[in-house]
Amino acid sequence: MKKVTKLVTGCIIAVIALILIFSCFSTVQAGHTGVVTTFGKVSDGVLSEGLHFKIPFVQQIVQIDNRVLVAEVASSSASKDLQTVSSTISLNYHVNKTSSASLYRDLGLDYETKIVIPAIQECVKAVTAKFTAEELIVNRQSVSEQMRDSVSAKITPYGLNIDEFNIISFDFSAEFNAAIEAKQTAQQNALKAEQDLARIKVEAEQTIEQAKAEAEAYRLKNEELTQQLIMMEYINKWDGKLPAVVSDGTNIFDIGGIVSAYEADGTVKKAPATVTPAPETTDE
Repeated sequence: MKKVTKLVTGCIIAVIALILIFSCFSTVQAGHTGVVTTFGKVSDGVLSEGLHFKIPFVQQIVQIDNRVLVAEVASSSASKDLQTVSSTISLNYHVNKTSSASLYRDLGLDYETKIVIPAIQECVKAVTAKFTAEELIVNRQSVSEQMRDSVSAKITPYGLNIDEFNIISFDFSAEFNAAIEAKQTAQQNALKAEQDLARIKVEAEQTIEQAKAEAEAYRLKNEELTQQLIMMEYINKWDGKLPAVVSDGTNIFDIGGIVSAYEADGTVKKAPATVTPAPETTDE
């Protein structure tokens, strides 16, 4: 019995020794930092990834996740024109390694519920109130940037950095959506009417120009026809005789005298005076 008792006692001591040995070491996982607490007091320094020594039953190592974390928050707010806006925000953020100890000391491990989500909801409400519902749609990028800056100002002092800020959705009331649709329809109709008016104006101008061209062609044709009729009337009434006298404005030519001065065979009978100075005219 004594031997058995000694054996059991030795095994117990060996097990306790092994437990103590293993309790002296702790491993910090990849992407984490270790915050050391001694009897509950948080140390200022942090441990990096890997195996570390600690005092058994005296010290503990709390692991803080420094990888990118995602917080998706639904929020309901009011726009500047008092429209109800339901939005969904997605925030990617991470904990600074150097701030792990202070973050754990001040907030514990539930920092997303205590700081991140309330900050997002408050900033979304504050920024949304600066814009009308229509401006929220048109200036979405600017709204997103203002929300990001506002959230960053609230959570950065705790050692939380924003990696990505996204507005997943902006939802409005059914009445507002109907009003927007009606406005878009009215604008499209107005644009169509303006385009139709411009088309009609162009077609009218084309018609006017075509009418002018046809009128000009008709006038030229009438002038040509009139000249032809006058010429035909002149020919019908002509007695076959040439004008007896013509003038160039300076002299008067006796055509009849010139013709009668020649014989039928082309010989000259006599040389008549066929040129007479034109009478001078005076302006009073």
